[in-house]
Order: sequence, then structure tokens, then C-alpha cells
Amino acid sequence: MRKITLKLLTRLPTKYGVTGLILIIFLFIYGIVGSYFIMGLNIIDSIYYAVITMATVGYGDYTPHTGIEKIFATTLALAGVALLAYVFNILLTNFQERMTEYSKGARKMKAINDMDDYYILCGFGRVGKVVFKELTQRNQNVIIIEKDENICQSIEECESVVVIQEDATEGDLITKLAGDKCNSVIISIGDDVSNLFIVLTIREQNPDVWIVSRASKIENISRLRKAGANKIVSPEIIGGQDLYFESTRPHLLRITTKHTFDKIFDEFEIIAKHGCTLENIDYHIPGIETPLTREIKTKDPVDGKKYQNYLNTHDDQRHAIDNLYKSTNNIHSHLISGPDKTTFDKLVEDLEKIEDIIGINLSNEEIAEITRKEIKE
Repeated sequence: MRKITLKLLTRLPTKYGVTGLILIIFLFIYGIVGSYFIMGLNIIDSIYYAVITMATVGYGDYTPHTGIEKIFATTLALAGVALLAYVFNILLTNFQERMTEYSKGARKMKAINDMDDYYILCGFGRVGKVVFKELTQRNQNVIIIEKDENICQSIEECESVVVIQEDATEGDLITKLAGDKCNSVIISIGDDVSNLFIVLTIREQNPDVWIVSRASKIENISRLRKAGANKIVSPEIIGGQDLYFESTRPHLLRITTKHTFDKIFDEFEIIAKHGCTLENIDYHIPGIETPLTREIKTKDPVDGKKYQNYLNTHDDQRHAIDNLYKSTNNIHSHLISGPDKTTFDKLVEDLEKIEDIIGINLSNEEIAEITRKEIKE
């Protein structure tokens, strides 16, 4: 308890403490000078009289007689009482505040210890809020570390959400929390320098924890990766991709087809022949709405040939892709970008010659309903 008290007292705001100390010094000087010139005391007795009058002890060994002496003693006593009350009030108020903060901190640490596992979220800005929403929607335990007091107060805490007001770049709290119970550390601060420092700090003490960091600038992605981040997400890149897909949406075509593994390359040759780009492939598992997605992003037939040669020389990979087609009953969708609707019409016409086309621009819900019917059949 003694150590805690000393720690709290040493952390009191210096602004009020210094102000109180300066006022006490000025009043003490006033008391000594007044005692020497007004009361007619020597320097030692002046110091003594100033102290006992300021402290309102008043032993009675020195008594003011004249009017000026009484005025001096009165002002010194009143100022001493007011000033000491001011200083002690500051000390007690701040001590109480610090004790309250310490009690809150203890409760937060107990709540963290009671969690079986959790995610650490550093930074609660625009990106951090989105991440937090995704985590809470999935009933995950979240520890938020944010240095802004107003932001911390705006977050509602509960058994699964603990908010810690602290700068993640200072101290070692985050390294202690990023232990065995930590599923992942998500760093969403807008400053890449701070993100880099946090990654280095965590990785130094926790070599196995999974770290996901935000990168505001593309050129910092490699630095964050070298520092130890397992995954780097750039809102700039994601935003650019979203803008691209939204701008090309009138020139995007989703074709849901059903064919066996051996038709892959014939299909791709037709897509490339029409100058279209195969953006990705969605594999629809029967009865499940969300598909498995492979990102392709190519229009070059050479890439198709390379992949074909790779599968021809790697039996295990060939069997894996073949099994994937079988597990989806050969139903999958291609997201294709192209120059115009006329090209898409010709593309669909050529694809119909080699495979069964289930539908055009079907939603995942519609495709899931189709696969459910196949299960029943």
C-alpha cells in the first residue's frame, strides 16, 4: 500500500503543485520581511513567527500591539489558512482521482484475466471502428487501446469489451497482453511510424502472436512486413480496388457454369480470345451461400498455359483442384471484365458451345438455392 501511495503521489499534476509551492514561498517571504520590519524581530524569530502564524498555531510568545502589527498578523494568518487549504485540497482531490483510476485499472485487468481469449485493437479511428464492429458482431472479446480520452469515454464497455486509455507506443502493456490468450493484434492507427514501432515492440517479446497492421502508405508495406507484421492491409489499395470495380461494374459479367475439370483451359482460351480478363472464380459448395473465391486477374493465354503445365507436372495439385470441382458438383462462377456488352454476348455464345451455363449475374443466394435442389435430387 505504501508503494502504491508513493506512486500515486509522484504522478500528481505538476502544474498545481508548482503553483501552490510558489505561493507558499511568496507568503513565507512576506511573513519573514513583515516580522523583521513591522514586528521588529530578529531574523531567526522572524522565521519562527512567520511559520507559526501561517500555520495558525499562535503560541502567544509574540503578540502584535500596534494597528499595523495586527493587520500584518491577520493577513498572514488568513493567507496561510487559505493557501494551506488550497494545497491540501489539490493533494487530496488528485490522490482520490488517482485511487479511482487505479481501482478502474484493477477491474479492467481482472476482466481481461477472466477472458478465455481476445483480440487487441490498437487505435479507434475510422478504420478501428469498422474492425470493432466486425469483431463484436461475431461475439469476440476485444481489448481496445486508445490514447484519446474522449474516444475512450465514448466506447461502451462490457464483459467482452475492455477499453484502455494508453498510448500503445509507450510502456510494455501491449506486449504483456499479446500472450497466449491473444488471438491477434490489430493495429489500425493512421500513422505508419507508430504502427511500425508497435509491431517491432510486440514482435520482440511475442514471436508467435499474429499481427495485422494498417499501412496508410503503400511504400511502408514492405517495412511493416520486415518488422514482423503477418498481414498488412492498405486502405489506399482496397479503396483503389473498390473504385475500379465500381467504375467497371457496367462491364463486369458473372457467369455461373457447370463443367468438369478438363474444360478449364478451353474455357480460359475463349475468355482470353475475346480480350476479357478473368478476375476471379467462385466455387459454390452445395447448400452454402458464401462461395470459395480464387483471385485470378489475368487475360493472358500464356498464364493459362503455365498453369496447365504446372498441373501436368504436379499430380498432387492436379488431384486437389479436381477434388475441388467434384466437391462443388462442378458448379462455379467466373467474374469477367470486358470492354462492352457486345463482347460479353459473343463470349457467352462461345462458352455455351463447350459447357452448361446455369445463369448470368446470379446472386450467391440464388446459386445456393440451385445447389440445395441438387442435394435433394
